[in-house]
Amino acid sequence: MRYRRLGKSALEVSEISLGSWLTYGGGVARERAEACVHKAFEVGINFIDTANVYSSGAAESFLGEVLRGRPRSSYVLATKLYFPMSPSDHGLSAAQVRKQLDASLKRLGVDHVDLYQCHRYDPETPLEETMAALSEAVRQGKTRYIGFSEWSAGQIEAALALPGERFVSSQPQYSMLWREPEAEVFPVCARSGIGQIVWSPLAQGILTGKYASGKPPPRDSRAASESMGVFMARRFTDGNLAKVEALRPIARELGLSLAQLALAWVLRRPEVSSAIIGASRPEQVEENARASGVSLSPEILSRIDAALASQVASASPAR
Repeated sequence: MRYRRLGKSALEVSEISLGSWLTYGGGVARERAEACVHKAFEVGINFIDTANVYSSGAAESFLGEVLRGRPRSSYVLATKLYFPMSPSDHGLSAAQVRKQLDASLKRLGVDHVDLYQCHRYDPETPLEETMAALSEAVRQGKTRYIGFSEWSAGQIEAALALPGERFVSSQPQYSMLWREPEAEVFPVCARSGIGQIVWSPLAQGILTGKYASGKPPPRDSRAASESMGVFMARRFTDGNLAKVEALRPIARELGLSLAQLALAWVLRRPEVSSAIIGASRPEQVEENARASGVSLSPEILSRIDAALASQVASASPAR
């Protein structure tokens, strides 16, 4: 496993990180979820990402239990706030930053997180209020750094113009099938020392090659899951599946799985500090971790672009 600096922070994060959206705390059986976390540490993953809203707090509680006993300095822990935790608990107000951070720390069983992120932009709360509350959390030692997910370039620049703590991370959706952040978000963040922690680099499994056009998804796959499959509807198209098939010969030639090729492609960008994977089996964690350190030549990148030339993503789902 190789490691990269997260923006201008002092955090060294593994190129592959482990996420918990739709999986831990509910979507995946407890025994397998624990095995995935243990395998992550075994292969060198040191960065764990979660959010208060994942499984309504159960993902954080699960991680708090499974991480208990590990030296706190041995992993980088990140969580988020914004989405509703109750009819009255949502958004990025100062009161919510304080309440939700304290609740997350309690569920995680730690006295601080390394990274606290705004899960989305909150148009109903003055940005000055949000940034002041996040700065307070850093001063109090409850989080070492702050970040955001799915903010526009304009929103990022507005936050950077305010006094107080500065963002060190951005968490956008980014994959071979969704390249939108390259246009504006990557450049504004690069100029400001903000690293990218990208989510859904495997397009929720579509880029692994496990799905075939005209055939039902494997029973143990995310697409076949009642709780997880609904989030794949926009990506699960014949067009996207055809693009994956066009990538298969390239991966085979390089001795890589399709998942490893897709992760190496994401990591080709110097702006990307880490790619978050979601895994339901420890074997997936191990396979994906092997993408760290894979270098793709200019010729291979050109062939990948040709295979994906007609691919246009239609929308970014909530996460």
